Amino acid sequence: MALVRQRYQSDGGAEQFVSRVMSLLHNAGVNVSLVTRSWGQESSQPVLRCNPFYLGSLWRDAGFAFSVCRVLKKQKFDLVQSHERIPCCDIYRAGDGVHREWLKQRRRALGRWGKLRLALNPYHYYVRFAEKRLFNSARLRAVICNSYRVKQEINHYFAFPENKLHVIYNGVDSTQFHPDLQRFRSSIRAHYAIPPDAMLFLFVGSGFERKGIPILLEVMTQLPDSTHLLVVGRDKNLPRFIILAETLMLKDRVHFAGAQQDVRPYYGAADAFVLPTLYDPFPNVVLEALATGLPVITSTQCGAAEIIEKNNCGLVCDALDKGGWVEAMETMSGSEYRRAAGGAARKVAEMLSEENMGKQLLPLYESLLSR
Repeated sequence: MALVRQRYQSDGGAEQFVSRVMSLLHNAGVNVSLVTRSWGQESSQPVLRCNPFYLGSLWRDAGFAFSVCRVLKKQKFDLVQSHERIPCCDIYRAGDGVHREWLKQRRRALGRWGKLRLALNPYHYYVRFAEKRLFNSARLRAVICNSYRVKQEINHYFAFPENKLHVIYNGVDSTQFHPDLQRFRSSIRAHYAIPPDAMLFLFVGSGFERKGIPILLEVMTQLPDSTHLLVVGRDKNLPRFIILAETLMLKDRVHFAGAQQDVRPYYGAADAFVLPTLYDPFPNVVLEALATGLPVITSTQCGAAEIIEKNNCGLVCDALDKGGWVEAMETMSGSEYRRAAGGAARKVAEMLSEENMGKQLLPLYESLLSR
């Protein structure tokens, strides 16, 4: 079996999924090869490099797709699972969602000139073309959706056969992410000068604009001075967000930790998790927070919202509804509500284990091979 992912980033959700699936398949006795442009971590499995020269994101993605399909023609794999929008795969995991829906949500947050720049960017035309070509491919036999939201979006935009759409939630290692991480509460808070009894919201993610940091900073100005926000993640415009926090007089209450090799201690230091993302099919960070026993506030545009609402382990509101976010974070600051939601959070995470994910993936692969 071949797994296709263009690049590896240690904090990327799709890359973590690929690593887990590679391990799962290897343990099940499957010969797995990774097809990639570059993979930043050690791999015990064979790696096929497809790294053609490029300039710009459009050439990068189009060149990689062409190179992969050319390489796969020369190989004999029983199944090819891609995490990129390429037409030469048997299984596509729609971990990045639907680009048309992302553009729709992005336009909501932009002004006139921003919408114009979005409309004139040729990269978005290419991605939409690549998506359409993928879902029209006669070779495509199954699509793995990491939320029902993504399944509905694919149905809406492409009318893809429903019997080929399989919802399989991401899995989380509930032994690595566990309420025992609260042992780091004092040390992390002391490092960032956060009072022991302060209400601390945690944000983990990269790409601050899309994940909602601007609105979080505005909401923080309307919350009590005893409320703090800890931001973990990378962003090329990090200095701009630090300046914005200082301008909003939040320097002592909003703490930017940058990218971290090990995010677990930060979950242990927090009281609740927040992710006002503009669009996210199903972020792993939500599962990690739930497994740590943290209640979650996220947006209606996040695929994880469907399990948050169903299991009463947090709150959901529109990504751009500032008043809704103020109300949700005030509600979460109440210890009684937070305690109940946190208990429910851990139970949900235990159901969404990596083991359960494997129990759904392996039968899917076996059924495709048996046809």
